[in-house]
Amino acid sequence: MVLGVRHHGPGSAGAVLAALDAAEPRAVLIEGPPEGDALLPLAADEAMVPPVALLAHAVDDPGRAAFWPFAEFSPEWVAIRWALAHDATVRFIDLPAAHSLAAAADPSWGDEEDVVGGEEPTLRVDPIGALAEAAGYDDPERWWEDVVEHRGGPDPRGRAGPADGFLAPFAAIGEAMAALRERYGHGGHPRDLVREAHMRIRLRAARREFGDEVAVVCGAWHVPALTARSTATADRALLKGLPKVRTETTWVPWSHRRLTRLGGPAGRGSGGGYGAGVESPGWYAHLFGAPDRPVERWMTKVAGLLREEGRTVSSAHVIEAVRLAGTLAAVRDRPLAGLGETTDAVRAVMCDGSDVPLALVRDRLVVGDVLGEVPDTAPAVPLQRDLARLQRALRLGPEPAERELELDLRKDNDAARSRLLHRLRLLGVGWGRPAAGRGSTGTFRETWLLRWEPELYVRVAEAGVWGTTVLSAATAKAESEAVSVTALTEVTSLAERCLLAELPDALPVVMRALADRAALDADAGRLADALPALARSLRYGDVRATDTASLGEVAAGLAERICAVLPPACAGLDADAAAGMRARLDGVHSAIGLLPRSGELGGRWADVLGGLVLRDAVPGLIRGRAARLLLDDGRLAQGEAARLMGLALSRGTAPAEAAAWIEGFVGGASGGGVLLVHDERLLGLVDAWLTSVPADAFTAVLPLLRRTFSAFEPGVRRTLGELARQGRTAGGPVRADTGVTGFGAGADERRADAVLPVLRLILEGERA
Repeated sequence: MVLGVRHHGPGSAGAVLAALDAAEPRAVLIEGPPEGDALLPLAADEAMVPPVALLAHAVDDPGRAAFWPFAEFSPEWVAIRWALAHDATVRFIDLPAAHSLAAAADPSWGDEEDVVGGEEPTLRVDPIGALAEAAGYDDPERWWEDVVEHRGGPDPRGRAGPADGFLAPFAAIGEAMAALRERYGHGGHPRDLVREAHMRIRLRAARREFGDEVAVVCGAWHVPALTARSTATADRALLKGLPKVRTETTWVPWSHRRLTRLGGPAGRGSGGGYGAGVESPGWYAHLFGAPDRPVERWMTKVAGLLREEGRTVSSAHVIEAVRLAGTLAAVRDRPLAGLGETTDAVRAVMCDGSDVPLALVRDRLVVGDVLGEVPDTAPAVPLQRDLARLQRALRLGPEPAERELELDLRKDNDAARSRLLHRLRLLGVGWGRPAAGRGSTGTFRETWLLRWEPELYVRVAEAGVWGTTVLSAATAKAESEAVSVTALTEVTSLAERCLLAELPDALPVVMRALADRAALDADAGRLADALPALARSLRYGDVRATDTASLGEVAAGLAERICAVLPPACAGLDADAAAGMRARLDGVHSAIGLLPRSGELGGRWADVLGGLVLRDAVPGLIRGRAARLLLDDGRLAQGEAARLMGLALSRGTAPAEAAAWIEGFVGGASGGGVLLVHDERLLGLVDAWLTSVPADAFTAVLPLLRRTFSAFEPGVRRTLGELARQGRTAGGPVRADTGVTGFGAGADERRADAVLPVLRLILEGERA
């Protein structure tokens, strides 16, 4: 008895269950890797909750892996559970993963579209699409649902009856596939010939042991190959010489969202496995699990979800939606209202024709956030077990839907969560990624976006070569990277990650590598790029109680070298290089303020900036930025800043160079617009220069000016325009003695002191 099914089809699953109940075979053979035979008894464990997947990976190269997913509505899963419940023997019969994983990385065996056995490659055939086209359907999915998933007949969840009656649909599917195989051969899937040879060998062995009381559950495409006459000698010849690798196999949780994706590589050099590509796993699970009235029950679920989201949905809406779905099915000549009909009915009746709430229905119900579970007794690499232990201890379980996690590093549990996530990122296990927080940007807060994908189990298996625990593996990986990387910025980034992950044993190795790279690198740009990461790392030491003394010494030495080599590197730059150097100036300026010797180093850095301001060979963008940085630090008087701006905007300066100076001084996210609002002298200089630019030159500098002023906040732009309007005389620029309301000649200390109580309240709340 060969039962041809469609993977992850609820109608196929119900038909398989009914056929097995009727025939009661002694052995059930499943399309899947034989390495999983030892794991099949775990499917009967109450802690095993689908969707789950068999994961096979190469022992020496865990990144070479493949998945075989199973949902509760998968025919293969139904057959496995039936066999275990009825004490029948159950086995996998597909090509072993040891061969498929090895072949995937072996060019001599070829890809699926390569020549196999001397044959020419042919166009790949979609058997369901070919049958749907022959039946006059333009949608293969709708045809399959009409003739299989939604067909009438006995209870799809299975009741015993005459075996012949339950086998009739499988016989019809087998005949259709036989016609397709006769027409298309292997249909562009030459590896199927090898897989089917192994299936026949396993089927013969089972029949010798159990006679004719054997049931095979496989993809419908393989039915003709398993029922055709063949010899064991010919099958063994097809399998001769296949490459082989040592493999390990286990069960891993799967998710409905992952079922929506087409099958693809689980890792590097993936081989085997079968894809899902189920567009509506939540809908299929509902069809399989609903004992009766599936449309009515579905509409009730949808109504409940929409009510939870604040929409007004009554029982009358449900009744009308059910009626409309049935009417649409009748008009479209379908045996049962499918997902298309129910979706159209929900949109019209419950969503007022809007696709916005309908998107929520699709996300939460049609697809769903279901994540399977695997018992602790399932085999796992030691690193996976340690990760699972940490997840339980930190109450940070994997979830299939993305969620935001706010961490306060002053709390022990949150700090431990942060360490775990940073260590996993260092190991290449991207469970979480840092995100910008909505609250404080201080070092004691972190925001993460978490989402667990089943493929991360492969990443964990890969990382297992570095150690048996997350801490030891991350430490070993960091030490290895410190020795192998060559770029200074990569080493500084690694040092930052080690501090975030709190890897004290790896930090000395990284520090030695950092000192060596810094001593050998003389490129000003690379040195400047490396310093900000070190400065950030020093900040982490405060909240994480990490000893950063050695890191501070390296950073201080790096800052001194930057002060020596940066000025010559700023001369003679084109526009793009000048923009990059301006960003480096900002980074170094901020970093030096965070270093232990910030007073001494700050003085040297101020001398560097002062030299850049006065050098004509330095582009105006950099000179303007250097002047602004000195002004912000209080090392440049406002009068001197106005004088420098006057020189930069004098008639002897080319308009493009003057515009670049303005961009450097007030551009970017540095609050330059606010500076112009509060300093009428600077605003007057800019206004006077703008009005004096010749018309032909103004067109050339307009894009640069627009980029500079468009970065200001809308309120700042509006205020600047109002000041310019109020301060103009007939044909003249803004004057310093205009006396615009709200601005005085000096600082009003009494008004400034009034801000202090509010500021104190804000800071105390931040510390709390």
